[in-house]
Amino acid sequence: MYYVYILASVRRTLYVGMTNDLRRRVYQHKTGAVTGFTSRYRVNRLVYFELADSAEAAIVREKQLKGWLRQRKLALIESMNPEWEDLSDRVGLPHMATRAC
Repeated sequence: MYYVYILASVRRTLYVGMTNDLRRRVYQHKTGAVTGFTSRYRVNRLVYFELADSAEAAIVREKQLKGWLRQRKLALIESMNPEWEDLSDRVGLPHMATRAC
């Protein structure tokens, strides 16, 4: 199973990614193990995710979401998660303390 996900910072900076292990990947983002954009801007709150049947489908969907305007991404997140809650517990992670941006 593959996942396409959106992470957000406290200030709602967004990051779109894909993985075959959502729990592991979110944990990596939360602990800062992933260097680059997400650690620099503290984008570590899981606010949206969806399943894909294959790696190819996940890549296509990830690219599609990355191509969307910000407003459309916000609408997608709010359709599933109107309160912008951290959904980490839905993938088996306990709520973890994250540094504010």
